[in-house]
Amino acid sequence: MLIFLLETVVGRAVIPYPVGSGVSNQNVIMSQKSEYIQTETGNKVSRKSLIIGSQNIILGGKTIIQADCCIRGDLRRLVPQGQNAAAVAIAVGRYCFLSKSCLLRPPSKTYRGQFSYYPMKLGDHVFVGEGSVVEAAVIGSYVNIGKNCVIGKFSIIKDCVRIEDGTVIAPNSVIPSFSSVEGHPGIVVEELPETASEMLELKELYKSI
Repeated sequence: MLIFLLETVVGRAVIPYPVGSGVSNQNVIMSQKSEYIQTETGNKVSRKSLIIGSQNIILGGKTIIQADCCIRGDLRRLVPQGQNAAAVAIAVGRYCFLSKSCLLRPPSKTYRGQFSYYPMKLGDHVFVGEGSVVEAAVIGSYVNIGKNCVIGKFSIIKDCVRIEDGTVIAPNSVIPSFSSVEGHPGIVVEELPETASEMLELKELYKSI
């Protein structure tokens, strides 16, 4: 895994790309390879993404971060004085895809009179659609979040979940595995088959960039 620093901006060119049936967002923007900086572990990060507090962000490898995606690694839980442990704000697994203009922001709350942010963890093969805002505590593996969704503070999304475009997940919600969720507030509308992990795998999408 790699903790990296990146805050650069350059121009870009885009072409449309059709997404497979397992990914609900049908408007993924694919860009020329020159737009991306590739890390040693295969992460491809757009030069037009906004990554703040990158020293507090961990990428597991082979993750795509598109233009105008914002990741708030600066919003981290304060480490008690005297402790040397690294404060990781956001941990992202392998083969994740963070679409254009989405936002990853660690959840926050006031506890015993003290305001603090808490870590966010994403598993493997997580797709976050364009314009979506994520403040979850935990997102499992093989999760597809559509366009313009809001994933509320401290929510837990388990493995093999599809969240349809425009869905709003209430804070502190727990979404069970193999669920399709939609609505405002989001509710489970369908059970996904046991093959959902194959449908929601993002290796081919990664290879296309």
